[in-house]
Amino acid sequence: MENAAGAPPDLVVIGAGMSGLSLAWKAASEGLSVLLLEKEPRAGGCIHSERPASLPGFWFELGAHTTYNSYGAFLSVVEAAGLIPELIPRGPARAKFGFLVDGETKWLSPPKVLFELSWWEALLHAPLGIFKSKRGRTMREHFGGIVGPKNYARVLSPFLSAVPSQSADEFPAEGPGSLFKTRPRRKDILRSFGFEGGLQRVVDEALKHPNIRYETGAPVRSIQTSDDGFRITREDGTELRSRLAALAAPLNVAKTLLSPYPELARAVSALETVSIDSLGIVLPREKCWMPECAFVVPAKDSFFSCVTRDPFPDASYRAFTFHFRSGLTREERVRRACEVLRVNEMDFLHAVAKSVTLPSPKRDHAAHLAAIDAALRGTKLALTGNYFDGLSIEDCVLRSNAEWERIRFERRSPQRGRNSRCPTRYRA
Repeated sequence: MENAAGAPPDLVVIGAGMSGLSLAWKAASEGLSVLLLEKEPRAGGCIHSERPASLPGFWFELGAHTTYNSYGAFLSVVEAAGLIPELIPRGPARAKFGFLVDGETKWLSPPKVLFELSWWEALLHAPLGIFKSKRGRTMREHFGGIVGPKNYARVLSPFLSAVPSQSADEFPAEGPGSLFKTRPRRKDILRSFGFEGGLQRVVDEALKHPNIRYETGAPVRSIQTSDDGFRITREDGTELRSRLAALAAPLNVAKTLLSPYPELARAVSALETVSIDSLGIVLPREKCWMPECAFVVPAKDSFFSCVTRDPFPDASYRAFTFHFRSGLTREERVRRACEVLRVNEMDFLHAVAKSVTLPSPKRDHAAHLAAIDAALRGTKLALTGNYFDGLSIEDCVLRSNAEWERIRFERRSPQRGRNSRCPTRYRA
C-alpha cells in the first residue's frame, strides 16, 4: 500500500477500534500518511452502533454505550472531526434503572440503591473501611470493607460488574485497570451525550481524515522489525513496509502478533481475558412492558446487564442490548432475553449477536503494565488498546496519545508529510 506520492505509509496501524483510530488520527493530524488495517468487516471495535437496514434511521449501541464530558481526549477527536454541534443529550431515562432480584424488577435511581443495603452491616464496617487506602486492594476488598461483604456481594458487585460486562470483584480499586478515575470535566459540553446515528459517527468522521487510508477485512499474519522500520505480512502473504507501526488489536490477537518480540510477548501474555457474548434486540414500542430506563442489572443471572436505548427515545421502537456470560448458546440467550422482556422471538424486529474478548485486569495490573512499557522502551512500535489504563473509551484514547508521544520523535522531516495539507477541522 503506497500513498499518492508512491511511497510506503509513514505509519501502519493494526486494529481500527477507538485505540487504533485515535492513534492514527494523531499521527495523520501531524502530517504523516497512515494506513489503518482492520481484521473485521467494520471499523470501530468496541464502538459498535447497530443500524438495521430494515429500520432506516434507527440505531442502538451494541458495544460501548455512554460518553461523558470528562472524556477530554476523546472530545478532542470529536471536536476536530466537527461533531461538537451534533452532540445530543441523554434524556430522563438515564436516571432510572432496574435491579432484577428473584424474578422481580425493582425500579431505582442512584440514591435509592442505598436503600437496598443492610444499614446495620454498613454502619458496622464503614467507620474503619472508609478511611483505608485503595492502594493494592481489589474492588471486593475496598468496597466490601466499606459496606460489608454481604452488602457488597448482594448489591454492589452486580452493579460494578455491569460496567465492564464481567465480574469486577478482582479489579484493582485504583490506578491502571480500575473502573473509576477522576478527570476534569468540560463545562461547555453536555455531562453525558451521544450522537444521532450512535457513537459510530465519531469513527465514521475520523476515518475521513485525508491522511488516513483504511482497509477492513484485512487480517495481519505477522509484524517484524526491519532495517528501515517494520515489515508487516498480511494473511494473504502480501507485505507492507513502514517506518513506524502500531498494534491496536484485541489482547488475544496482540499476544499472537507479538511473538517475534519475546520479552514483550511474555509481558503481554501475563494479562488475563474474558469472553462476552452480546445480543441486541429491537422491539416495537408497544410490545415491551418495561418502563423507559437506562439499564437493568440482575443480582445473579446469565447476563451482566441489559442496556437500553431509552435515554435517546424513539417514537416507534425500543432497543435492548444484553451482555451475557460466555458459554450459552444463541438459543439460550434469546430465551433469557425474551423472559426478561416478556416477549416472543417472533416479536423481534431485529436481532444481532456479537462476541468480544475483553481484558480482565487484576490486583497486579500496574506491575504487568510496567513490564510491557519496559519492553517497549526504545522501540518504534506503539502498543495500545483497552488493556492498559482501563476499558473506557477515554482510557483507550489516552493510551494511544501517550504511545504516539513516545514514538513521534522518530518522525522524519516535514517533507515526509508531502501532500498532507489538512483541512482546518482535522488540525491538532
